[in-house]
Amino acid sequence: MTSDVLASKTAQMSIEENIIFVDEAAGSDESGLGTKSAPYKTPFAAVAAIAGMPEEKQASFKIHVKKAGDEEYGEITATALKKTKKAHENAVKKAKKQAEQTAKDKSANDAKAAEEQQRIDESKGVVLTEDPSLPKAKTIRISESVENRNTRVRVSGWVSSLRVQGKSMMFVVLRDGTGFLQCVLTDKLCHTYDAATLTQESTIAISGEIKEVPQGKNAPDGHELVADFWEVIGKAPGGDDDAYGSRFNVDSDPSVLYHQRHLVIRGETASSVLKVRARVLRAFRDHFDGVGYTEVTPPAMVQTQVEGGSTLFSLNYYGENAYLTQSSQLYLETCLPALGGVYTTAESFRAENSHTRRHLSEYTHCEAEVPFIDFEELLTRTEAMIKDVVNRVWAEPTTRAMIQKLNPDFKPITEPFVRMRYADAIIWLNEHGIKRQEDGKDFEFGDDIPEAPERKMTDAINKPILLTNFPGPIKAFYMPATKEDPRVTESFDLLMPGVGEIVGGSMRIFNYDHLMAAFKREGLDPAPYYWYLDQCKYGACPHGGFGLGIERFVAWLTNRYTVRDCCLYPRFPGRCLP
Repeated sequence: MTSDVLASKTAQMSIEENIIFVDEAAGSDESGLGTKSAPYKTPFAAVAAIAGMPEEKQASFKIHVKKAGDEEYGEITATALKKTKKAHENAVKKAKKQAEQTAKDKSANDAKAAEEQQRIDESKGVVLTEDPSLPKAKTIRISESVENRNTRVRVSGWVSSLRVQGKSMMFVVLRDGTGFLQCVLTDKLCHTYDAATLTQESTIAISGEIKEVPQGKNAPDGHELVADFWEVIGKAPGGDDDAYGSRFNVDSDPSVLYHQRHLVIRGETASSVLKVRARVLRAFRDHFDGVGYTEVTPPAMVQTQVEGGSTLFSLNYYGENAYLTQSSQLYLETCLPALGGVYTTAESFRAENSHTRRHLSEYTHCEAEVPFIDFEELLTRTEAMIKDVVNRVWAEPTTRAMIQKLNPDFKPITEPFVRMRYADAIIWLNEHGIKRQEDGKDFEFGDDIPEAPERKMTDAINKPILLTNFPGPIKAFYMPATKEDPRVTESFDLLMPGVGEIVGGSMRIFNYDHLMAAFKREGLDPAPYYWYLDQCKYGACPHGGFGLGIERFVAWLTNRYTVRDCCLYPRFPGRCLP
């Protein structure tokens, strides 16, 4: 409470014998009046009240204090009064100084605003025209800047950042999706209304020559465009509320970032992850083409399940029940007699109410199926594929630079993957004191190892792990039992440090009777699967395949905390916008 307010309250009250009362236990500086029935809480409030009175009255007032635990009031000691008066004087000086600084800041801000307004008003009369005597500008993308140095060019893009230096120089960093280019605007180019009101994320076109920056100066790709003409194509909003920088920041809640994802992807980090993802997709296709697999595009609307009915998205298909596909695996298997090894890169959907950092309701699924192989060859091919794809991505300089910035510690894999059986993983978890979450007991054979213990093991080993031979009851119906141990299947998961499972695969049952028994065991009606069962009738063969989540692979490659940051517009429970 200020001295003026205290003085006003004191002037309104009737204080007997010129005494101001302070009750340190029951008083209040906010609502107190300094009377015995409404005392202040602190001597500071009493001193402030007296200081607000007319000077001729101040000496006649005394302060009586009742300390906590006392029953009676007593006059404040001389030492305490002196200390309180000193504190009040310092507070008054500080408040005066703050008021003076506030007034000074306001005056400076008003002067700056007036100067800015004058600059804007004057800029309206400045008109730019392109010099006809200059060579015709060559239109280029920013990625083509290096080979077009010392040539007059025209570049269009978005204002990623801008900085005004003095009255006659501006630095604008332009972004066009292929790179970043620092542009320098000087003299009259800085004096236009568009220059005075330019905002981040506006689209502009700039003409000029690209010059190497002087030694010791920094700019993207070591050069900058020295502009001779520019124009605004589309101006983004400014102001405090609608400006690009006001919509979100790096500390915003994830829900805000996902809601503003259409703007977030313009940032260097998010766009780099998407570019790495694009290169990864191309590398997988190049790998499969290199080993002779044929790409196919199976349907996304289906009437069968692959991974269990509880995670199916249902839809009304012209009056019939249908679903969004969980996996294209069964369709890929039908292609083997016609095309040999096949693969697809398509969206899969899981209605799984999971909020972990590695789950999505819609994800990009890279799947492959290969005929006439055994389980060992399937494992070998999977390992070779991962290494080859990483090497292809790493060999491209631009992508490698982005990965090194996103994940500085990443190195391509050179060592063999660790091979570990499920049974050995159970032993490892128990030996290292990792317990079941539900009851705190040791893991037992047959338990489905949850994500957290699996990741602890993978991160501790710190190498890619091909975890094999899972028990049949915890795996899909189409996975065959091993000849050595009918309790376990010819199945595997590929686990990566920092991410966990990124690939799941197995050999497939190709014996008709065994497959029908699997349908019966799972309670599945075989009728809708007639086309799949025909594969066992018309030239069955041993075959196997796998499915890989592109988002998980990219998260591992770029060291992202969640797969939600590794796709364009993530879909997960509670999020279907934008």
